[in-house]
Amino acid sequence: MSGTASVSTAPAPIFRRAVFTFSSAHFINDLMTTGLVPALVVLYKQAFHLNYTQSSMIVLVSYLTSSIMQPIFGAVTDRKPRVWLFMVGLFLSCLGLGLTGIVHSYGWLLVCVAISGFGSGAFHPEASRGTHLASGGKKGLAQAIFQVGGNAGQACGPLLIPLFLSRTGIHGLAWFIVLALLSLILTGNILGWLSHRVQEASAVRKQVIGENHIPGVIALVSVIVLRSWCQVGVVVFLPFYMHQSLSTSEWLNFVFVGAGALGTFLGGVWSDRIGMKRLLVGSMFIATPFALLLPYVHGVLALVDLLLFGFSVLASFAVSVVYMQRLLPRNIAMASGLSIGFGVGAGGIGATFMGGLSDVFGVPLVFTVLSVLPLLGGLISLLIPTDRPKPQPQAN
Repeated sequence: MSGTASVSTAPAPIFRRAVFTFSSAHFINDLMTTGLVPALVVLYKQAFHLNYTQSSMIVLVSYLTSSIMQPIFGAVTDRKPRVWLFMVGLFLSCLGLGLTGIVHSYGWLLVCVAISGFGSGAFHPEASRGTHLASGGKKGLAQAIFQVGGNAGQACGPLLIPLFLSRTGIHGLAWFIVLALLSLILTGNILGWLSHRVQEASAVRKQVIGENHIPGVIALVSVIVLRSWCQVGVVVFLPFYMHQSLSTSEWLNFVFVGAGALGTFLGGVWSDRIGMKRLLVGSMFIATPFALLLPYVHGVLALVDLLLFGFSVLASFAVSVVYMQRLLPRNIAMASGLSIGFGVGAGGIGATFMGGLSDVFGVPLVFTVLSVLPLLGGLISLLIPTDRPKPQPQAN
């Protein structure tokens, strides 16, 4: 266990109202960014007459602004917490994407997507810190609830295409400007409690025992990057690969990410029992055969494979956040920025790289590359230090 457990003799109970508020805000934020932006690539491509590289650049801008800013915001707020970023970040995340529905040029589209990504980058460190403070002795469970909100947002994002945006076009995105205003009510509801708890945590921060484990952080970040490439690659390129209608492809994406949301929740619950490293290693290796099969199955078998692939590869999503906080006990917000933000940004880089491959060699090569990534992630995860406490020698 990290040193935070030594501050009190008994862990505090989980504060469920706060955890579910953070999870709901996470749902909205990730619905706007990692949920909708990759799914909107097809519509943006048609509306602005883009090639694959330009289309995937939209994902890169969204993910990089979020990725770059999350660790930066984390490092800054570890020194001096700024809880209001939780509210402002979610507001900008919704506002930026809403503005993409009224712009008329590719350049302004990228600017608005960057605003949304910037807001997501500001939101995540403080929201994840708040979840950590509200978790009590249930770190895995609380982080699972928080992350499943984000994953559910990612899963529901593609569904807005056939259910709503296929009828309104990209101009329907302007309604998210209203959602940005409504989000202020949700986040403002918990801001006072968060400010108070952050002040309490800062008062005992110097009592934290344990040093940051940089080699373990590097290994864990590598696994997160590979997992993110898997997720983003499937979501962005599945509609092009399956050669099916846009609605059918987005429903398949929903199955993949929705199964991942379920895996995220159960993975967080199981990690409190079996340990984070066992869960991380197991999820990556279990996902490997489903990834290898993906380029070769069709129809119902493809649906089943996507369900099992999404469940297994994303089962470690919440675990990796708690694990990073364990490896960086002195920088909780930065740990969240690295495990969530950097992974998302890396997914954007991967999407752009795979977009270039698609333009040159075709979309099928992308799925061949994706099929080996979980295996690499599983091998690297073996290098991460164990999270299980060392047995203490018994006194004679």
